[in-house]
Amino acid sequence: MPSSGCSPAYLRRTDGILEVGGFPRVLAPATIVCRDSEQMRIFEFCKTCIEQETGGSLYVCGCPGTGKTLSMERVGFQSPVTLSISCNSLTTTSEIFLKILEKCHLKKVNGASSPLQHLRDSFSQRKEPICERAVLVIMDELDYLITKDRAVLHDLFMLTTYPFSRFILIGKPMVVTFRAYNKDQILKILQHRIMAIGYDVFEPLALEFCARKVAAASGDMRRALSVCLSAIEKFETELKCDTTGSKIEMVSFDHMDNALSKAFRAPVVDTIQSLPQHQQIILCALVRLLRSRKTSTVGDLNKSYLEVCRSAQVTAAGMMEFSSMCRVLTDQVKGLVKLGNSREEKLRTVALAIDGADVAFSLKVGQIVCTTFQLSRISSTER
Repeated sequence: MPSSGCSPAYLRRTDGILEVGGFPRVLAPATIVCRDSEQMRIFEFCKTCIEQETGGSLYVCGCPGTGKTLSMERVGFQSPVTLSISCNSLTTTSEIFLKILEKCHLKKVNGASSPLQHLRDSFSQRKEPICERAVLVIMDELDYLITKDRAVLHDLFMLTTYPFSRFILIGKPMVVTFRAYNKDQILKILQHRIMAIGYDVFEPLALEFCARKVAAASGDMRRALSVCLSAIEKFETELKCDTTGSKIEMVSFDHMDNALSKAFRAPVVDTIQSLPQHQQIILCALVRLLRSRKTSTVGDLNKSYLEVCRSAQVTAAGMMEFSSMCRVLTDQVKGLVKLGNSREEKLRTVALAIDGADVAFSLKVGQIVCTTFQLSRISSTER
């Protein structure tokens, strides 16, 4: 059992263990806590592809902070050949095929076809040794390809269908959904991380309070870790300033309450800021559209969305993807948008379920779509 009592030196050790980015590698857990079933589905999918010597593709989705990236990394540790790519760090989207080509140890002849065509040829017929072992390709931030170059996304998934493909893509057709963490899961993960420290840092009631509050607001594990670090910082400050000789041994309920109050001043702001770029653009377009009325239609919203995309020089999604994103904003993100019923999709009524000023405030810093339509000015007029 961990011992109780904290010192500034011990508290510094918690920074790495409760880090929002994840465990340091030396303390990486053998399993991902509270994600056993999702982890098993991903593992079984990869295992089947490897045993049958075939390619395959898997789409992993879920709200931010639900363990997707950490779970995919854990599967990667068990694969003999793994290529991890963060889509938003690519200079050009075609780099993906060159990286896969290199990982498969397929030599491209100078002046020959493109890396994509070379992969297609190699996976179509056995003219040369292809991949002796399956190559697991983990694509993070996959929605970037939807906005940047959807043709690349299509070509990626098609590569897994060729007869001699040994290319396993984690990023569609079969779906694994990571749902938001509940109170018990958040509490269990926090306790699991703290066990690595070797002593009690938090009062049990303080940890439970954090888990309840975060689960009720978003279920985002990163937020829970961030709140815990904030509570520790408050506790550490009190330790340094304590001249009374009183024994403050652990992070208390009051420390956690203070950290939570700072973190949850406006939960809707954090929700909007964590949305993918195109869902943020839809909200901006809707605020712009509803400046002089309370409701509009999906068809008019789509026109406003296309105008924002053109002005911001962002590739717009098609109508089917656009409608799907509107439904996500209605159903899965705690009702940011209200959609009415109609037989024809474009005639469905649409309205904001939140204050337009919250949208403007959430996106006014560092968002090109907001500078395009001066949403900070919208904010001042709507308050």
